[in-house]
Amino acid sequence: MRAQLARVDAVLVQAVIAAALSFAHLHDIASAAGQDGWKAWAYPISVDLLLVAAWRRLRSGEAKASGWCWFVIALAASLGANVATAGLLDLDQVPAWLRILVAGWPAVAFLGGTLLAHSAPKPSAHDDVEEPEEFKHQDVAPDPKPPAQPAIEPPPERPAVPVPAALVEHARKVAAEHHTRTGAPIDAPTLRARLGVPAPMAEAIAAHL
Repeated sequence: MRAQLARVDAVLVQAVIAAALSFAHLHDIASAAGQDGWKAWAYPISVDLLLVAAWRRLRSGEAKASGWCWFVIALAASLGANVATAGLLDLDQVPAWLRILVAGWPAVAFLGGTLLAHSAPKPSAHDDVEEPEEFKHQDVAPDPKPPAQPAIEPPPERPAVPVPAALVEHARKVAAEHHTRTGAPIDAPTLRARLGVPAPMAEAIAAHL
């Protein structure tokens, strides 16, 4: 545990030293470019805030192209100030192009910070759709069973019609004569017409043939 705290403390000390040096270099460049007083101190703050905003956008995983773009811009401003103050630039004779860059930096930092902080990330296709709270605690009732269909009762069987034996013998003769004449077996309607009996009896007689 102590070794881990020692590593963390060392990293924090190194980060504080690096931030302080970069902060001082940016202050010196802004002051040499004509931004004196509190304005010279505001320049390094704007650069660091833009770096933090870009880094948070990269960590969120949304709009990485925009995050990398503004991260590179802020990093270039910080590195440029560090290199310029390392003896490569005469701070007493600052060129006009550097004065223009320093004067235009607030607008660039404002635009970048606004876009990074207030642009809404695009919804992902894999985002889970949250169920409304009002439906979470409702019990889903099972579908009711369909009503039972009433059983279809078969039609009652007709009582057998008693047929006299003599009538059956006569019907057989009529049927034989019909078959000889037409070549087809006699049906119940024809048998009814030939014998002059009701339809139920004709059907009963035809069942005996």
